[in-house]
Amino acid sequence: MTEERFSFTSGAKKTLMISGIVGFVLLILGVFMNMNSGHGHGDEHHGEEEHAALHQVPDNLVASSETPQDGAGEHAEEAHGEDGGHHGSAPWLKNLFNNLWVNNVYFTGLAIIGLFFVAIQYAAQAGWSAGMKRVPLAMAHWLPFAGILMFISWWIVRLDVFHWTHGDLYHGDHADKILLGKSALWFWPLEAGSAIPLFYLLRMVVFFALWYMFFIWIKREMLAEDIDGDVKHWYKARKYSAIFLVVFAVSSSVSAWDWIMSVDPHWFSTMFGWYVFASWWVNGLAVITLIVVILKQNGYLKVVNSNHLHDIGKFIFGFSIFWTYIWFSQFLLIYYANIPEETIYFIERLDSSQYKWVFFLNLLLNFLLPFLLLMTRDAKRHMSLLKLVCPIVIVGHWFDFYLMITPGVMQENGSFGFTEIGMFMIFGVAFLFVTLSNLAKAPLYAKNHPMLEESLHHHI
Repeated sequence: MTEERFSFTSGAKKTLMISGIVGFVLLILGVFMNMNSGHGHGDEHHGEEEHAALHQVPDNLVASSETPQDGAGEHAEEAHGEDGGHHGSAPWLKNLFNNLWVNNVYFTGLAIIGLFFVAIQYAAQAGWSAGMKRVPLAMAHWLPFAGILMFISWWIVRLDVFHWTHGDLYHGDHADKILLGKSALWFWPLEAGSAIPLFYLLRMVVFFALWYMFFIWIKREMLAEDIDGDVKHWYKARKYSAIFLVVFAVSSSVSAWDWIMSVDPHWFSTMFGWYVFASWWVNGLAVITLIVVILKQNGYLKVVNSNHLHDIGKFIFGFSIFWTYIWFSQFLLIYYANIPEETIYFIERLDSSQYKWVFFLNLLLNFLLPFLLLMTRDAKRHMSLLKLVCPIVIVGHWFDFYLMITPGVMQENGSFGFTEIGMFMIFGVAFLFVTLSNLAKAPLYAKNHPMLEESLHHHI
């Protein structure tokens, strides 16, 4: 096989640059519109009080004889404290922080799923994907940027996005009993409510360090296949991939608890780690497929044919159903049990006009449309249809993460507009620039891959 390389042309870079500028303009426009609206100023304390009142109800029902209203008022008063603590940013700024965190988590998922896809192909000894593994590998180059952005932005957004970071919730007569019970998850070994949640930050750093370490090891062996064609590189990549999958199984679930579920600190779901993984996974599959299809349409990846597209199309179809299964299982168990401290999560998302439309749009984009459009065999083999379905899934799962995070942060001040679109475009342009730049630095497929011949004769 001859070597095939992708050329990241100046025209493509210019298109990305223009898209980034448009995204930045939309972001600035959205911020100014929010500042000049009724929610832009003079409302700094309301969001904090609403958050405290809303989430104190289950604590009072379980742990005290106070009425929810009285307990909520005392809790809100305590949340503001007498020690000059954080009182909550203006809604427009809080919304900006919220969008920063939503997109951090969303694009981190794309990077780690790129590595996960490669690892699972090696661990399963899959031959069909030999010609397209460089695409998800290129996506994984976003990991170091994601880690730096996540760590830095956490310090910026923490007091507005993560209610549990307010130190005065852990002390005094009206301390939050639920958060006190969970404090070891975040603050150990320091005292609960201390300024630095050491255990939380340690997990964040360790997870990104482990992911990046395995990425470097697997990438090194993948690229070495092109140099000497020695099968030992395939075996080493397989060994690293098998270990990484065990690490990923634990770290992906715990990171979902830390980065998303703790936004609603009184609520928890034992299925949440699976739910976030399902959303990350099917979204990553859609991005991989879209890039492969666009490369094919531009004359690249001649080793990829309709049989390979059929396989990855089946992945999108099947895991869209899997995501729906997890979504429905979590929703049904909580709805059927009808326990106030559990149902509050869905009440926030179903009983408010700000989020109700997103709730149902989520099901439409992430289940109904992929299910109907990819149901037939031929649909999974046509590039034009895959180019239609993949953007639907990509946008749909952005809304999924928006719905996981925004209601817990913004409460009644949630919105969707230029700020959300602009921030998504900026992150998307940066992610694509890193991915395509690294895709151009190595051959599009390993001509000495031990299973490339199997992939060339793959038929279903």
